[in-house]
Amino acid sequence: MEWLVIIVTVVVLWVASLFKILHESLSASQVEVLNEGGGFCKRNVLLVIAHPDDESMFFTPTINYLSSRGCNLHILCMSTGNADGIGNVRKEELYLASIVLKVPQKQVKVLDHPDLQDGFGKSWNSKLLSKIIKEEIVNCAIDLVITFDNYGVSGHCNHQDVHQGVRKLLQDTSHKEVEAWELVSSSLVSLLLVSTSILRKYSGPVDIWLSLLSAKFHLSGVAHCFLNEHPRRSLAAMAQHRSQWVWFRKLFVSFSSYTYVNCVRKIN
Repeated sequence: MEWLVIIVTVVVLWVASLFKILHESLSASQVEVLNEGGGFCKRNVLLVIAHPDDESMFFTPTINYLSSRGCNLHILCMSTGNADGIGNVRKEELYLASIVLKVPQKQVKVLDHPDLQDGFGKSWNSKLLSKIIKEEIVNCAIDLVITFDNYGVSGHCNHQDVHQGVRKLLQDTSHKEVEAWELVSSSLVSLLLVSTSILRKYSGPVDIWLSLLSAKFHLSGVAHCFLNEHPRRSLAAMAQHRSQWVWFRKLFVSFSSYTYVNCVRKIN
């Protein structure tokens, strides 16, 4: 009987969470947080990622929100993901995923720099990353950058290096009008400042409740959540990465909280 109660409770939470995602936009509060006092729509946004499929595995709630509000979204991918020797394949898969996510292919840039190759234990230089990001900001008139947090969501060293590259940019840049935001790996950022626990990471849409509470009571007032208005689009986008679309990633995208909600925080 106890197990039946637990199962029913979980099902009810999932249904309630999906209902919340489909029927709540939270657009007003999101606008206020992401653009302290100005119009958020139609901004030039640069999403900086490390590998093809990062955008589909982690950032689709953010991408869907920005696209639906008329933002001009660019994606800068720092490598082709060539750890297994299929970088060219993965590069084309990112272009296909960007079509599903409503990001123009001409605004998706994938690098194949000799010093920025995919792999655990391969450190990327923050100065080099900062320089590349700054060039993209200038060329595309970017005023808002979004990337990983310090932990890198999954703990991948390349994700962490990309974050450090953006931080280096903020320290050195003369473009003070450029904002940078990070995908927070935990909705309890104000208390823990660490990444999402394994349990919460795979709690699917249920995690939206903790994320919303975290953003609402964030001490500095510069964090908020994007609920994924098109969760099936996330699955469709990840499915374009056919070389990576194996059973455990199918489970990840189905049950990962990042498919349903993104909590972002301004990088100071």
